[in-house]
Amino acid sequence: MTDVLDHSQSHTGTAAETVARADCVVIKVGSALLVDARRGTLRTQWLDQLTDDIAQMRQRGQRVVVVSSGSIALGRRVLGLPSGTLSLEQSQAAAAVGQSRLVQGWQTSLDRHELTAAQVLLTLDDTQKRRRYLNGRQTLATLLSLGTVPIVNENDTVATDEIRYGDNDRLAARVALMAAADALVLLSDVDGLYTANPRDVPDAAFLPTVHEITPEIEAMAGGTGTAGAKGGMKTKLQAAQIAVQGGCSMIVTLGDVARPISALHHGARATVFPAATEANAARKQWIAGMKPVGTIVVDDGAAAALMRGNSLLSAGVREVAGDFDRGDPVTIADLAGTALGAALSAYAADEARAIAGARSGDIEEILGHAGRSAVAHRDDMVIWGH
Repeated sequence: MTDVLDHSQSHTGTAAETVARADCVVIKVGSALLVDARRGTLRTQWLDQLTDDIAQMRQRGQRVVVVSSGSIALGRRVLGLPSGTLSLEQSQAAAAVGQSRLVQGWQTSLDRHELTAAQVLLTLDDTQKRRRYLNGRQTLATLLSLGTVPIVNENDTVATDEIRYGDNDRLAARVALMAAADALVLLSDVDGLYTANPRDVPDAAFLPTVHEITPEIEAMAGGTGTAGAKGGMKTKLQAAQIAVQGGCSMIVTLGDVARPISALHHGARATVFPAATEANAARKQWIAGMKPVGTIVVDDGAAAALMRGNSLLSAGVREVAGDFDRGDPVTIADLAGTALGAALSAYAADEARAIAGARSGDIEEILGHAGRSAVAHRDDMVIWGH
């Protein structure tokens, strides 16, 4: 534990400094902060305080994108749906009713500063399919250039379980990369990452800075926090992995305070996940942020070759898990199960299984047609920390 604490205390910038020097900031707001759980209505006073912060950021010349939950929570009250877990169909119906109310709430609050809200609805597919990702990237760039404040939410009215993020932490990280943001601020029900859940372990140590998400750090993540929230610290660490590999620093801080962004500037407690020293190229940012649909396990020799920047050849593949098509995102893992990175597979899962361990020269005989030389090309791969 000492190594983790000592490592995490090596500051490269406080939360205040990270936000202050950012040209573009993405702020993630969850339902528990935005919607009164008992009444099912917007917490307008808190929202106004946050938009006061956003207006101040805009006055400093910063561009701001908001990833906002709340459509289902607002819509279910209007439709009279019961408390507790909703079916997919009920959630979609609630979102359809609540989305307009959510954006109208943001617009009413931003109107006080003569700022314009722009609704952007995304699904998981929109951030995984490269053409749709690039379209979304261009839309956000245009909206920001026109001076709007994009309000992004998952398109719950059409998303099925198979194409959902299910939490807005990872969606926010993807949006941060789409917007080429420098900082992502997750407004949470906790003020940062601790060595254990501080609600259960009062003397848990606080981690102000996390430079690397190690297995030990992952073990510190608990489950879902506030009632009504879908994410927990685990999803925040997953979001951090996406963001920092794409060149965007991430901050986790307490959201349920007056003017939470200003609070950061005045020293509010927060955990900072500094961005990687060099941002990946745009294509690799996209790959790093996608949700994998399978896993390719490689042997030690292949793992070492990948660390040197080589492509993944079939001879180094030991196991293939999942059902995926050519071009789909997969996790690359070593024999111990540790994720080494992410890649776009050059083969469908069945073909990858068929050629696992085979020499490249034998691929045509095994598959009955000429195959690609690499199971995953280095240009279609991101190795964590490299």
